[in-house]
Amino acid sequence: MSDLRAELIENLDEAEWEWLIPHVQRDAVIVVAMELDLLDVGVAIASDRLSLVQTWIDAALILKPSLTQVGEWNSRRTKRFITLIVQPYVLVQEKAAA
Repeated sequence: MSDLRAELIENLDEAEWEWLIPHVQRDAVIVVAMELDLLDVGVAIASDRLSLVQTWIDAALILKPSLTQVGEWNSRRTKRFITLIVQPYVLVQEKAAA
């Protein structure tokens, strides 16, 4: 699992909202709550830890972006996110305000 974690660390990046729009349109973006570690979520998804992932889904800690979120982000296209690609998904976490 450490190899997987190391591989995913290489995929951590930042992206502006505008760059994520095509992924939202293909229904591939998953929003990860700030209280979760993005890398932990990526490892759980990539290693098929279904019960853990389902627990987060049930608690609304990982979910598809809502229409309200998309509308808000569309009005601020330079909003930045921390991103992690775990095929076929793009996990995103809002970047904390500086």
